[in-house]
Amino acid sequence: MNLETIKDPKFLKNCSRNDLETLATKIRQFLIEKLSVTGGHLGPNLGVVELTIALHTLYDSPKDKLIWDVGHQAYVHKILTGRANQFDTLRQYKGLCGFPKRSESEHDVWETGHSSTSLSAAMGMAVARDLKQTDEEIVAIIGDGALTGGMALEALNHIGHEKTNITIILNDNEMSIAPNVGALHSILGRLRTAGKYQKVKEDVEYLLKKIPAFGGRIATVAERVKDSLKYLLVSGMFFEEMGFTYFGPVDGHDYDDLFANIQYAKDTNGPVLVHVMTKKGKGYAPAENDAKGTWHGLGPYKMESGEVIKKPGPPSYSSVFSNTLIRLAEKDKRIVALTAAMPGGTKLDQFGEKFPDRMFDVGIAEQHATTMAGGLAAQGMKPVFAVYSTFLQRGYDQLVHDVCRQNLNVFFAIDRAGLVGADGETHQGVFDIAYLRHLPNMKILMPKDENELQHMIYTAIQYDDGPIAVRYPRGNGYGIPMDEEFQEIEIGSWEVEKEGSDATILTFGTLLPMAMEAARTLEKSSIHVRVVNARSVKPLDEEMMAMFMQENKPILTLEEASLMGSFGSAILEHIHDQGAHHMVVERMGIPDRYIEHGSVPELYEEIGLTTENIVATIRSLIPGKKQRA
Repeated sequence: MNLETIKDPKFLKNCSRNDLETLATKIRQFLIEKLSVTGGHLGPNLGVVELTIALHTLYDSPKDKLIWDVGHQAYVHKILTGRANQFDTLRQYKGLCGFPKRSESEHDVWETGHSSTSLSAAMGMAVARDLKQTDEEIVAIIGDGALTGGMALEALNHIGHEKTNITIILNDNEMSIAPNVGALHSILGRLRTAGKYQKVKEDVEYLLKKIPAFGGRIATVAERVKDSLKYLLVSGMFFEEMGFTYFGPVDGHDYDDLFANIQYAKDTNGPVLVHVMTKKGKGYAPAENDAKGTWHGLGPYKMESGEVIKKPGPPSYSSVFSNTLIRLAEKDKRIVALTAAMPGGTKLDQFGEKFPDRMFDVGIAEQHATTMAGGLAAQGMKPVFAVYSTFLQRGYDQLVHDVCRQNLNVFFAIDRAGLVGADGETHQGVFDIAYLRHLPNMKILMPKDENELQHMIYTAIQYDDGPIAVRYPRGNGYGIPMDEEFQEIEIGSWEVEKEGSDATILTFGTLLPMAMEAARTLEKSSIHVRVVNARSVKPLDEEMMAMFMQENKPILTLEEASLMGSFGSAILEHIHDQGAHHMVVERMGIPDRYIEHGSVPELYEEIGLTTENIVATIRSLIPGKKQRA
């Protein structure tokens, strides 16, 4: 069978068990080969090959709705729905998206790059089905890590209460990006192993104490714990009490077990949960034996050996952050680090090895992490929440209500700020300035390089008057020398990187080199442009702004963030508030649309963030200046 000739999953219904076994082998070989070149989410997809085949055999997509939580395990789904011939372009500019994409296929019924959304989406689709009186099946596939997310638990509670006809496939591989944590993870472990009488008793009692109340159902469980130990040994008790019919655990690599239990689910009225055990990285030894999450999502690798191809270069910004925090924590015992299931990505795993008692992985729970950090700060600690820009969005109400409103001294280390490339529109970190800048008490900094980053981390730890955010990009620094001693940066101060008398470019972070290059190009035409490292995004450098307004020369703001509401908007607001209506200000940044996947240089070109466009814009701002071609 040639995978690239598959048009849709209908052919599966005529396949024998032997055919399906052969198909699974071919899909694994295909993924291992293709992703060795493009990179991508290999481990999660190798683990769901048989499960995906079984789902597409027993259900009729796209009539029946298969909703993939997070979406990084949807490559097999893409192959079976006719997109194998596009895998050479996976996660590349204008190529195949690494996540479900509704515009790609009618089989992609829900787009997601963040976890824990599938159950709520499934509930919405099921209610729509019932109101329209149609008969499609609604199936949500969610991982054991994503199930710990608060949104997933809210949806579980609602689905169980409404007795809605929904099937949930719990893909349990005991690991998301990093090893899972929490009480729910613990009870899934008990279901996997069916432990002895006393151990199950102790574990269930522990679980009940740890899980926040879900109302009457948990109260009922607590009473039965007292009354009937036999009841505790019923498999799937937690889900049964939530209103679900529970099937499992099911061997996710055994077609007979999968087909039988999924068919049971189809034949059962009301909400059903099928607990499927899978092996992340199944069929490829390096991925199967991965304990650190390396093979969850990665770049190119050597297919034969499993050696990840790494280009030598300067340290990553994440590493500089982690190493700096470790140095500071050695002297300041108040420093506590938090991550939401991303210890490896944020490099806080290194901090955790050094200070295990001061490192907390809360699981996929950004809301909890944000408010927990606030609680730490309220008691005089120095909490540092290291989080990707795109994931901090999930803790927005907690930022507003719990941290900024109380002016709590929480340090947000915002990783992957700006464009991130291959992960695409769900992961581009371009909105954080806009959603943080308008919050009272918040301070926002961004460094021009890795040396300035270490000084900003130091500055943020020294700062004690409310919340502060330091944002930094994905990838490596420039390899510049690192100062031995930390230096405190004055919050609200900018630096002039190049003097000029005809116009000013205000920028920061990753776009500073581009601004410098544009200024050097303009110099050849006798146009002298000042370039400012506007490293304090909030507050602005009011003294420097006063000087600019007095000079009355054109200003260009340049930022790798949304044009609406970010740094350029702040400059316009400040000028307006000072009554300097004569000032000419132009802005360049991320336009008002979602930016899809591709390399960062390709995305810069697409949206016009180029040296050539900066030069052209500056020229347009000073048309009266005598220019030498």
